[in-house]
This record gives sequence, structure tokens and C-alpha cells, in this order.
Amino acid sequence: MSLNQIERAQGLRIRSTQDFAGGLFMILLALGAYAFSWDLPAGSLRQLGPGMLPKAFAVICGVLGAILTLASLRYHGEKLSGWSWKGVFFALGGACLFALTIRGFEIGPVQVPALGLLVAGPLLIFFSGLAADDRKLKELVIFALAMSAGCILLFKYALSLPIPLAPWLLGI
Repeated sequence: MSLNQIERAQGLRIRSTQDFAGGLFMILLALGAYAFSWDLPAGSLRQLGPGMLPKAFAVICGVLGAILTLASLRYHGEKLSGWSWKGVFFALGGACLFALTIRGFEIGPVQVPALGLLVAGPLLIFFSGLAADDRKLKELVIFALAMSAGCILLFKYALSLPIPLAPWLLGI
């Protein structure tokens, strides 16, 4: 009996659980993105509306997720295994920390002043960098300061975006 006959006899089964789970996640992500952009008018190709890009990305993500899911039925791959929650905590925590400190917030008795990009940028990069296992604190601090300087030059000065730089210090 040849290998193809053996595979046909086994029928449809998941050969790569990691690809299968990833494909299903991409499909769910696409459905959520499309649902959230449902009310936005897409416009036409001649005059794009605010919903064109989110809907296009949702469709592309869903198609790629379906391809990945179908490929997991045909090709052998890695089994789904656990992942490091440390990386998830530091990466998402860094993004949340940036969002809370860039413009500040106030919820009841808790008040965080607007720190601006001068503080929130390095804070984001440093906190997210703690997720790496091979990190060196000196290199991480240098990287955070260099990337933040680049972001300030790009977003504040080159693109002239209204991002607060250091409202607590310079008022800008």
C-alpha cells in the first residue's frame, strides 16, 4: 500500500493542530473586525470611505485563516503546545501602560497625569522588552531611548501629529 492510499484511507483529520488553531483564531479575528466595521461606509474604489480598509483587512485575514485551517488538514505540522504567559503579559501590559500614560486619565480617586511621548515611549519599550528571555537591561534602556527619540522625531516633527511630547515639563 502506498503512502497516498494510506493517507486517503485515514480521511480528513487535523494533522497540524497549531495551524488549525491559528487559522480558527484568524477567522474569529476577521469576523470580529468585520462586525465592528459594519456601520462604517466602505465607499467605492474611486472614493474610499472610512470602512474600506478595516473591511478589506478583515476579509484578507479571514481568507488567510481559512487557507491555514485547510492546510492543517493536509500537511503535517507541529502540535499545539502551551506558550509563555510572561510574553503576553509584558507585551499587552506595555501597550496598556502606554495608552494610560500618553494622555493621562482619571477614574474616580485614581488620577494619572499626561506624561507625553517623552516618558510613555521609553516606558512602553522598556516594559515590553522585559518579555524577552535574553534581555540585558543596559541594552534595553539604550534601545528604549533611541527608539523613543526616533518616534518623537517622526510623529511629532516630521508628520506633525498632535501627540503630547511632555505636557508636564514643556507644555507641548
